[in-house]
Amino acid sequence: MTPIEVLKPIAPISSLKQVTDSQLARYAELIYRRTGIRVSPQKKMLLSNRLRRRLRETGIDDFEDYYRLLNKLRADDAEWDAFLQEITTHETYLFRDEAQWDWFRDTYLPARIAAVRSAKRRFSLRIWSAASSTGDEAYTAACCIAAAIPDHRRWRIRILGTDIGVGAVDQARAGVFGERAMRLVPNGYRERFFTKAKDACVWRARPVLTGMVDFRQHNLMDPFSGEPFDLAFLKNVLIYFDPDSKRRVIDNVREKIRPGGLLVAGAAEGIAGLVKDFIRITPWLYQRPK
Repeated sequence: MTPIEVLKPIAPISSLKQVTDSQLARYAELIYRRTGIRVSPQKKMLLSNRLRRRLRETGIDDFEDYYRLLNKLRADDAEWDAFLQEITTHETYLFRDEAQWDWFRDTYLPARIAAVRSAKRRFSLRIWSAASSTGDEAYTAACCIAAAIPDHRRWRIRILGTDIGVGAVDQARAGVFGERAMRLVPNGYRERFFTKAKDACVWRARPVLTGMVDFRQHNLMDPFSGEPFDLAFLKNVLIYFDPDSKRRVIDNVREKIRPGGLLVAGAAEGIAGLVKDFIRITPWLYQRPK
């Protein structure tokens, strides 16, 4: 890790209002080159606000100096990661998009269990939560599996969450969630699969869940190494990408879904034209042909 450099102040942070158009263009190009995320000119105020937070944290008083710092940092540097988390922060919580989880719990898992019991499939299930943020999606899948498969310990189950942010991955590994993130979790699941801290309004995932999940840092713009998955979630992330980057991400995800496997997408992210070789089951569910 490269230490944060505290540069000589040029102007008080309080006097900085917004990045200039030329600064916005250079920041946008740097972000796009590193991540594939496109920052539009309409995000000028948002980027300026997020940058000021990093200036306060680092003690750097000038947008130009902070840009020069970012430009020379490695992608795995702590400050680059902190900046990335600022510009991609979005709300996430367990059991988000309830209709999809109803399908997963009431349709997908029963069919998978029936296939295993009829000896048509092995006792295994591999799920990829691509762009897992703080792990809410991965732990939701684990809740459903633990509830639906009483003998799940006989299975080879792996739920892998990946995210570009190292900080998000570390938080996901901790398996700790606040009341807001837990607000849609059924009461029965809360009691069975989480413990509540006595001195704070936070919930910690029990070993029955943490034993199924794993997390690692990964940029969706890069190919993913490892075994293919039976099911992949790719939700609430493509909104950050332009058409070329979307195609690259979809190509990388497609390659890691088994023939016959499924892709769950965000309902409004418009990927139908990018997965024409998949069978469209619903506006958000696609199957790779066998």
